[in-house]
This record gives sequence, structure tokens and C-alpha cells, in this order.
Amino acid sequence: MWWVLAAVAAAALWYWLFIRPQKYWLERGMKPPTVGFLWGETVGAFSQKGSYADMVEKVYKTCPNPRYAGNYQLFIPTLLVKDPELIKQITVKDFDHFVDHRSLFPEGSDPLWSRNLFSLTGKSWRDMRSTLSPAFTSSKMKYMFTLISQSGEQFVKYFLKKNEDLIIVEMKDTFTRFTNDVIANTAFGVECDSLTDKDNEFYLMGKEATNFSGFWISIRFLVVMLMPKVFQFFKMTLFSKEVGHFFTNLVKSNIQSREKHGTVRPDMIHLLLEARKNGFKHDETQPIQDTDQDITAQALVFFFAGFDSVSALMCFMAHELAANPDVQERLINEVDETVEVCQEKLTYEALLSMKYMDMVVSETLRKWPNAVVSDRVCTKPYTIEPKYPDETPVHLKIKDSVWFPVFGIHRDPQYYPEPERFDPERFNDENKVNIKPYTFMPFGTGPRNCIGSRFALLETKTLFFYILSHFEIVPVEKTQIPLVLSKTQLTLNAENGFWLGLKKRCKA
Repeated sequence: MWWVLAAVAAAALWYWLFIRPQKYWLERGMKPPTVGFLWGETVGAFSQKGSYADMVEKVYKTCPNPRYAGNYQLFIPTLLVKDPELIKQITVKDFDHFVDHRSLFPEGSDPLWSRNLFSLTGKSWRDMRSTLSPAFTSSKMKYMFTLISQSGEQFVKYFLKKNEDLIIVEMKDTFTRFTNDVIANTAFGVECDSLTDKDNEFYLMGKEATNFSGFWISIRFLVVMLMPKVFQFFKMTLFSKEVGHFFTNLVKSNIQSREKHGTVRPDMIHLLLEARKNGFKHDETQPIQDTDQDITAQALVFFFAGFDSVSALMCFMAHELAANPDVQERLINEVDETVEVCQEKLTYEALLSMKYMDMVVSETLRKWPNAVVSDRVCTKPYTIEPKYPDETPVHLKIKDSVWFPVFGIHRDPQYYPEPERFDPERFNDENKVNIKPYTFMPFGTGPRNCIGSRFALLETKTLFFYILSHFEIVPVEKTQIPLVLSKTQLTLNAENGFWLGLKKRCKA
């Protein structure tokens, strides 16, 4: 008899955990995308059967409704929104109903993650966004440009010293060393040369902090999504203890040095120190006790984004230039013209005036958006009214998740004909005005878009200016064309790495 009871209990548990959650959207009159069993394609990404970006595109294409569909991220019902007008409605017009991102980790489980700008919610997010925004104004970007430009010149000199006609390089490793040095200087006040000093501690800690490859990393994310209480009970964190201690001690010693010597650098740490004087707050009523940790959290997430996301943009741009020599030739011509105008000393204004550079970067972001999805969480009850005859009202409750499949939208042929083709002309003066609003979202959209987007663009354009001043980027034997995305990493990366050659230019 006991086995009958056990079977009934197992069946009940199976229904409660796996079947019942999948009825969430059906009970609201919506069909989910026609993808895999139980959890759609999410498990495929975590089990490394396909890349996360491929999963996003597949779900987007199988969405049965032209505006939205009920989807699932494991046990979590998620409304997939693909209509540009509805995206605008949610992220801009009715932003006060969708202020927050979905929390990646249980609150308080990892202070360095939960206290950063991306993870903060409500008033805490608004206060921190207002505090950090001055760090990304035009005047601050112009100041940062000087530091970035110095790093760009240092980068190119390293390869020129090799005195070789063709230098074979794995670009991901190389570009992360550059972005590491830039972020170390502009956010932490630390000078590095990671190409020369390959094992400096700052770079090694950064590499560990941004490593999301491998089976056990996927398991960690599965645990936090399926069993957040277990994750919290065992005190699991996104960043290792070594990484946390390193950056915390680095920021504390930096702060102590500035206060002792009266040092002022117009960077992120300075802005946060000024905010502390005015009464930093963690929420609406409770002052933050350990403000050094809050400063560390903001500097670390800035590093986190700059180290990996910007270097990924650079890798995909380098690959596309190598695979499309006609595009690269035209960009080199613009670089040479700019060198002549600047008398070989690049200026901030001259860089921003490079139209074709901007077109190439934009098309790279269109084809390879680093944030393959964007999300929001409903913070006030909200109703999506029907627009077509087969639609019914969608009533969203507080904490319901909304998902914008950026990678799918960027590769939709109705918005970008021949989406697999790399074509910077999509973004020339004549064509870019015809791009449908809210179909180009490499940095998100609305008030909660990426605060560091201008910095990322400035950094990328500066480095490619210096590279193309002296080198052509060419395919080599290990270059994978067409590029295949990695199935073992949750972030956007190449299956076999970004192997390319730097071929010294023969100037007349």
C-alpha cells in the first residue's frame, strides 16, 4: 500500500512543480511559444545544447502572437513582449509601473551584487542613478577620453614593438586587458598595463569576476532560479570571496588615500564620496551603515560591465571587419582622414565626428547585442489592453516579469532585411531615420537603460582608431567564418575564440 501512496505523492509533486506552473498563461488565454518540453528553451541554454542568444531568437520566432506571448523561465512565468510600440509603452510611457529589474539573487545574499545600480529597486535605484549620472556627462566623457586615449596609444605601441608584419592574436584575451586597464584607471584610480604585466592582480581578479563559462556556473544559476532559499542558506554568492575581498580592500585603501592626501579625481569614487557626505541611503528610511561597501558595489558593477561587455563588442567588431574587408577599407580611409585633420593627435571632437566609425559600431551592436534580452518587473498592477480580435486583456500583478527579446528583434527581417548580413549602411544618415523606434536596443531603453553606454562607445571607437591607424585586422587559419556562438557560456562569445591577425599597414 505504501508504494501507492508514494506514487500518488510523487505524481502530486510532479504536477505541482512542473505541470501547474506551465498553465499560468493558458489560464489567461495565451498560448506560449511552441518550443521545448516544460521550460521551453531555457534548459537547452543551461544544459549547453545551444547558446542563450540562439534560445532567445528561437523563442522570438515561435511566438504565436505578433505582440506578446506567455513564456516561462524555468518555474517563473514571464511575459515575452516583441511589439516595439508595447515595449515603448512599458519602458517609457508607463515606466512607473515597471521600475525594477528582476532580482538575480535573493536580497542580501551577495551585498556586492544586490547593492549595485543594476540590482537596486524603487527609490534606492532612483537615488543611486541620480548620484552616478554626473559621471557620464559630456564634460566627464571628455575628461575620460584623455585617459582612454592614453591606454589606446599604449595598446598599439605594445604590438608595434613586436616588429612583425603579422601578429596572431586571440582578441577576447587581448581586449579584456585593454578594458581592464581603462576601468582600473577611470573607476578605481589604479594604473595598469595588462599587456606587459599579464598576471597583475587587478586583471586576474577581473577575469575571475566575469567568468560565466562552464557547467558549474550554469548549475549555480539553476540553483538560484529554482531554489533561491537553498542558495541563500548555503551563502552562495555571485563573486568569490577572493574577488569580493580584493575589490573591497582596493576601494577602502583608495578612499583612505584620497581623504588623507586631499586627492580629487573626477571619477565614480569621487562622486560616491560626495554623495556620502549628503547622506547616502539604502532605502527610504534606513541609512547605509557601511557606505564603503556601497561604493565598492557601484565600482565593481561598472568594472563588471566594462571588462566583459565592452570587450565583447570589440571582439565582434574586429571579427566583422576581418570578415568584411570592404567595410574595413572604408573605415581605414576615414581613420586616415581624421589623422590628417588632427595632425596625428586624436581629439575628442574629431572622434565623435567620424560618421562611418559610428555606423560600423552601431551595426555591430545590432547584429551582436551583448544584452540579448532586457527585462522589467511589474511594480504596480497593470493591464495590457487588447489590440487585435484574438487578444484578451493581460492583467499583470506586482512582481510579474516582462521580457524583451533584444537579440530576436535585432535579427527580425521585417526591421532589418537580410539580418545576418553585416551592413553599416543601415545606420547612415538617410537610412537610420527609417529604423522603427524601439527595434534597436543594444543598451536597453527608457529611464533604466545602460548608464555607461556613452563610455562604452567612446572606449570602443578610440581603440579601433588607434588599431586601424597602424594595422589591418585579417582572418587567420584559426578564424571561424561564419562565427558560431559558444554554447558553454551564458554571455555572448565565440565558440572557438576570436582568433585574428594584426597585419602591419604599408603606408605611402
